[in-house]
Amino acid sequence: MDLVKIGVIGIGNMGSSHVQMLTKGQIKGAVLTAVCSRNENRIEWVKSHTKGDVKIFKDEQTFFNDTEIDAVLIATPHYSHPDLAIKAFAKGKHVLIEKPAGVFTKNVLEMNAAAESCGKVFGIMYNQRANPLYQKIRDLIQSGQLGELKRTNWIITDSYRPQSYYDSSQWRATWKGEGGGVLLNQALHQLDLLQWTTGCMPKGVRAVCSVGKYHDVEVEDDVTAFVEYENGATGVIIASTGEAPGTNRYEIVGDRGKIVVENEELLFYQLSQSEREFNAAYAGGFGKPDYEKIKIPVTSENANHAIIVQNWVDAIRNGTPQLSPGEDGVNALEISNAIYLSSWLNETVELPVDPDLYYEKLQEKINTSTFEKKHVTNTTLDVSGTH
Repeated sequence: MDLVKIGVIGIGNMGSSHVQMLTKGQIKGAVLTAVCSRNENRIEWVKSHTKGDVKIFKDEQTFFNDTEIDAVLIATPHYSHPDLAIKAFAKGKHVLIEKPAGVFTKNVLEMNAAAESCGKVFGIMYNQRANPLYQKIRDLIQSGQLGELKRTNWIITDSYRPQSYYDSSQWRATWKGEGGGVLLNQALHQLDLLQWTTGCMPKGVRAVCSVGKYHDVEVEDDVTAFVEYENGATGVIIASTGEAPGTNRYEIVGDRGKIVVENEELLFYQLSQSEREFNAAYAGGFGKPDYEKIKIPVTSENANHAIIVQNWVDAIRNGTPQLSPGEDGVNALEISNAIYLSSWLNETVELPVDPDLYYEKLQEKINTSTFEKKHVTNTTLDVSGTH
């Protein structure tokens, strides 16, 4: 395929960004062919911000039926991602979805099955996988230089959000509209990176999610979760949108040292020998293994959406391996579902979560909700520099 014809569905914050990316020619081998939105204001925006013959659809089915579209980029609200992806696969389209993969694993697993059956290229916008900083961490861990995993700690409190952010849309920060808060929106990238860099999923979670602690919302804006791994390693995840200036610190401890990432700086405290070997052999009482503090020169790049889209297009055109396969989207969602379920049930939850139980409990949240938004501005926000 010489040129991939892309249709974008959903022209909100992220969809608008993708339309501009394609219109400016930032993606080689791809062209914006169509968009789909029911919002008249966003349709007018598309008309004034695109060039060439870009078709505009208001109906999803007509959009998917357009035979000129080779691939679909889905940037709609969270709940709709699996359903729209399944419809796109049924029409033989390649698909790239915005994160999260969905809100609950039950229909995300159905989406993954549809992708496998269809055989089309399926990607998800985990743009931080393209960040050289996290690629280096993954290499250090999975090459064995850190040794066996002992502990993970990630403090994710630098995604501060004022009340006006939550008031920008009716669907945002509600169980029915968004399906979650800081975990599903701001911290999902870190949940993905946690399992992607270490190469392992937690086996159990015990968590506390505080609802509306700092904002007038019905979902969580502050989370503390304790995780356990199969090998006995443990970890803590702390996430909040109510702390300023906030912190983004990722610490991974292994048998052969410690990795610390903060302020876009990567430090590797490399032990001279295995801690377990030192512990067994040292007879001096108060000694500890020698280590070398290594500052690894790697540039952190936060806005990598274009890299993920380009990689997806290259996979369609040339069979290039994907950095962020769509099927991987279920992993971070699995962790977030387990954290929510643990908080709701006030107990430790084993992974993988029971998809039917989680869906049932989420429906209870939706059906018993009495929350009403007081001030909705219906504003499309500029997402530049926020990811």
